[in-house]
Formats: sequence, C-alpha cells, structure tokens
Amino acid sequence: MMGHKAILHIFSTYNNVLITATDLTGAETLAKVSGGQVTKKGSDAGGQFAATRAAERIAEMLSEKEFDQVIVKYRGAGGNRSHSAPGATAAIRALTRAGVQITRIEDVTPIPTDGTKKKGGRRGRRV
Repeated sequence: MMGHKAILHIFSTYNNVLITATDLTGAETLAKVSGGQVTKKGSDAGGQFAATRAAERIAEMLSEKEFDQVIVKYRGAGGNRSHSAPGATAAIRALTRAGVQITRIEDVTPIPTDGTKKKGGRRGRRV
C-alpha cells in the first residue's frame, strides 16, 4: 500500500527552527515542532543540533500517522542578508537519515525585489 504524502515547512532563522507538517493543501496542520522544544538552552534553539532533533521528532510523528513521503519547503532568513540560516540543511539531512522519503525540496525564502539598503555604505565595507 502506498503511504500518504505531506508538506513539510521548515522556517529557519538564526534564533529558532520551526518545522510544521501539513497535508497537501497546506490547510490542515498534522504536526508542529520548534527548536526550543527540543533543547534546554534558549540560545541553542536556532542551531543545527536543535534542527536535527526537531526533524527526528517530526519524522516520528509523521510515521505514527502513516505519512512516508514529504515535500520539503524551506524558508531561511530573508531580507538583504544571506538566505541560508543554518538549521534548514541540518533538518533536511536528519529527515533523510530518519527514513522519510523526500520527493521535492523547494526554497520559498522571500527575496526582496528592492528592499532596504545593505549596510556598508557606498564603497562597501573597507577592511
């Protein structure tokens, strides 16, 4: 029998990692885990270790509900800074290790069309 498919939304900032599993429409939430739920120290909630633990826990929750395939949509810290917060890649790696079949990985980080001015001035940061 073929299992069910879910969408996994990974929102990764420098302070926390939020992982939400929804059905294919995205309307119904199946499970939610944050980095703060799996670590003791608040400052560790945004790191790779917290993302790995959160991904393991969400994989466990999905297997209980008989979901074996997921579409991963990750969203990093947007704005005029770099788009890769550290938790997203660690979470995806942990999901594959936990035996979840990932069918597609999408980057849904909002990219500003104009946005605010980068820091550093007209001639950039001089070192």
